[in-house]
Amino acid sequence: MSLINSIVSLINYSRLTEIDYFRKHPFEVQENVLKSLLENGVFTEIGKKHNLNEIKSGIDFSNKMPLHDYESLKSYIEKIMHGEENVLWPGKIKWFSKSSGTTSDRSKFIPISKESLEDCHFRSGKDIFMLYADRYPESKVFIGKSLAIGGSTDININSEDSYYGDLSAVLIKNMPFWTYFNRIPKNDIALIEDWNIKLEKIVETTYNKNVTNIVGIPTWLLVLIKKILSYTEKNNILEVWPNLELFVHGAVSFTPYRDTFRNLIPNPSMIYMETYNASEGFFAIQDETASNPLLNNEGLLLMLDYGIYYEFIELSDYLAGNTNTIPLEAVNCDVNYAMIITTNAGLWRYVIGDTVSFVSKNPYKIKITGRTKHFINAFGEEVIIDNAQVAIDYACKITNAQVREFTVATIFYPQNFSSEGAHQWLFEFEQKPNDLKVFIQNLDTKLKMINSDYDAKRFNNLALAMPEIFVLEDGSFYSWMERKGKLGGQHKVPRLSNTREYVDDLLKNSKIIAKIENLKF
Repeated sequence: MSLINSIVSLINYSRLTEIDYFRKHPFEVQENVLKSLLENGVFTEIGKKHNLNEIKSGIDFSNKMPLHDYESLKSYIEKIMHGEENVLWPGKIKWFSKSSGTTSDRSKFIPISKESLEDCHFRSGKDIFMLYADRYPESKVFIGKSLAIGGSTDININSEDSYYGDLSAVLIKNMPFWTYFNRIPKNDIALIEDWNIKLEKIVETTYNKNVTNIVGIPTWLLVLIKKILSYTEKNNILEVWPNLELFVHGAVSFTPYRDTFRNLIPNPSMIYMETYNASEGFFAIQDETASNPLLNNEGLLLMLDYGIYYEFIELSDYLAGNTNTIPLEAVNCDVNYAMIITTNAGLWRYVIGDTVSFVSKNPYKIKITGRTKHFINAFGEEVIIDNAQVAIDYACKITNAQVREFTVATIFYPQNFSSEGAHQWLFEFEQKPNDLKVFIQNLDTKLKMINSDYDAKRFNNLALAMPEIFVLEDGSFYSWMERKGKLGGQHKVPRLSNTREYVDDLLKNSKIIAKIENLKF
């Protein structure tokens, strides 16, 4: 073990002990988190309104504090953005993470407190590399540079000394000074607002550095890597960064991207480490990693001491309007849950909009299955993002394909069709299927295997016909995101939708290079 790795291990010993403790005592740790949150919230505006001083248990909390979404907290957040103190959290909050909007607003502004920065977001960053170093003690990840792409920030015009921006940009602006020594690009480049200019500058200033790890959303890092390869005229990224050994990724499923990254980073020992973070907090880390990205991971360890208290609602109940939550100790494995969080930034019983299922209860490990609003249920089929990704993966293996981007929506047929409608899939392929018809048939077959509701609706094509598929010209999704002003940062391509908003816009503004419609099978 190298000297620097020995120092890292010594520093990390106490933190490893803490993580081991919440693995073994999850309920006690979560009780303490809730107690601390309540103590901090007692004298806030929302705390006084809901009598947090009278709450003594998780059951009390779920009975007296209502569930919130962004709309129900918006009036509080607007007060905070105008400089008011002690609204949702003690003191004044100066930073806000800007993320995709709601039905009535173009953007959401999630408050980021000092506590959430230190005890959640920054602690998670340390934990990622600490867990990695513990698992791979001979790693050389610390002797090189860490590359991450940031977003941008703006001044909040409603209050002096107050700012908002992409979560990545907020974190970069608040990182401890010592992180600058091993992180690239530097802030003046990482925070450039124009995505295309930022990419050019990153390529020019990082291709000749000793990059040992990359961190970020697969979508945008894939774009960066391809630009670096074009700039350097190399065949794969190891010819540029020979010591690259770790990719920390999150925000979107890695499934559509893994084969592409395996080709671009042809190192059988390359480690892919998944995380689960959002503007609202950092939630889970893949603590058991595998160098083969084709292996299913063992789930993400739910980090229980980041100042976040967790509750859950079965997704079927949530969609039916049932708001009765259960605590961590009452969950079961292989059940889809809507996740509810209470955070050290003042989000009280907040419906974050993500769905998860547990793959383990000892310790508690989860996988992300989708979004409470991003699913397809036009015909009672209840297809979630996890279903779609599993089916795509299966079809890709059968037809030797690699998917770059995709989105799905429903299409309704007129009365002269035998079926009510179908799912319409739009794909952009890194490597096209050797037979498009076989691809869509196998995708449909796998969906029927893993989703009984979909299978029932597909029976004899009575409700759902065979899926339709449109293959778009390379770069279509990138151009679409650019037109929407959503390049880089935390922006993601929406995967599943019950409306045709995304699909119709893409079809209208993209070149279709292949399609299969109304296939009988």
